[in-house]
Amino acid sequence: MMRNKSRFQRVFFAALIIALGFASGCAGSPWFLAGPTVTPTITPTASSTPPPTLTPTPTITPTPVPADDSQLALTPPMGWNDYNRFGCNINETLIKETADAMISSGMRAAGYEYILIDDCWMAHERDANGSLQADPTKFPGGMKTLVDYIHAKNLKIGLYLDRGSKTCGGYPGSYGYETQDANLLASWGVDYLKYDNCSPVGNLVTDYQNMHNALKASGRPIVFSICTWGFPGYWAQGVGHLWRTTGDIKDKWSSMLTIIDANNVNSASSGPGHWNDPDMLEVGNGGMTDVEYRTHFSMWAIMAAPLIAGNDLRTMDQATKDILTAPEVIAVDQDPLGVQGVRVSRIVATKGPQVWSKTLSGVNTRAVALFNRSDEDASMTVEWQQIDLPSGPASVRDLWARTDLGLFTDSYTVNVPAHGVVLVKIVSQGGASPTATPGQ
Repeated sequence: MMRNKSRFQRVFFAALIIALGFASGCAGSPWFLAGPTVTPTITPTASSTPPPTLTPTPTITPTPVPADDSQLALTPPMGWNDYNRFGCNINETLIKETADAMISSGMRAAGYEYILIDDCWMAHERDANGSLQADPTKFPGGMKTLVDYIHAKNLKIGLYLDRGSKTCGGYPGSYGYETQDANLLASWGVDYLKYDNCSPVGNLVTDYQNMHNALKASGRPIVFSICTWGFPGYWAQGVGHLWRTTGDIKDKWSSMLTIIDANNVNSASSGPGHWNDPDMLEVGNGGMTDVEYRTHFSMWAIMAAPLIAGNDLRTMDQATKDILTAPEVIAVDQDPLGVQGVRVSRIVATKGPQVWSKTLSGVNTRAVALFNRSDEDASMTVEWQQIDLPSGPASVRDLWARTDLGLFTDSYTVNVPAHGVVLVKIVSQGGASPTATPGQ
């Protein structure tokens, strides 16, 4: 038995050794009998093909899709610009606090959405790559961080550039850098560009067209504001979304009158997506009375002008806030029909009463400004024929008082304070419209 058992064991262990040898996966001896592992050296023959060299896949930067700016500024832009109040004394803290104040004051709810940084935001030199850079002292966090802050407030942001070699403040201009500067603004997320006219080098029309093309090619829709200090010509309709029709406004009554007259001349050029811009608002800066500031705001609204506040939003008093956020006056400015109101007085009086009319959406509906430019109170009348309404009854509503005044037949008469405006909405109650002859 012992001998048979030993034989059985020998057979069993032999079989086990063979099995383990196959299980080792090697083509030679079993793993426990194998010697040192030898890696064979393979010498390629002349006909051997070396392994292919792998070339890294290049990084492809997609070409931006041209921006569709046709849906921008379908009503006059509303916002705030730093220049009238602060000039070049701007910094990151001011801009952030102003954005906060636009929310807390109710201006954002009233329709204001753009925070516009004018001249002097940039460093005096471009960087080594030729790119503009924010002044590191004024804007230590950089412009992209500030843009993100503004956007987080559900606001939009605009910057200032110049078509010449230098801005009006002596900072780098964009002549010859149009594509680079437009792409930089787009990369930061900028929503609006004011493009000024200092230190010109090239042709005015060509320079503005070049920046228009660069903005389109950047891939980001950006509102383009042309600033040539006077009506640039009808070519601007296909280039910008708004254009200055006047010189710079001053915070005084005489300046405002001059600008109103100048902006009236080319009223037919204005409409959705292309607006006449009589410059920023001075409301609240202290150079005029509250009556005059109400006139200022009323006339900008009747002219369908951009409403760009220029005061210190952080410290404005209640009277200023009430003017800038007057809902029914803003509604006149923002009426989607986009018609610029015009003077309809038959007698042009540079220092006397004037009647202005703006066609609004709806049937036989007008906004009318009874504008007393004189230094004395005046009784003023608007006749339906003057404003192209049919004879008969029409409802009249005072837009500052937000009060319905009742039905009036063929005309409306009211006392208007010196340097003041009565702004009303007149809706005809029926009949066919006559053909009116507006004053020139």
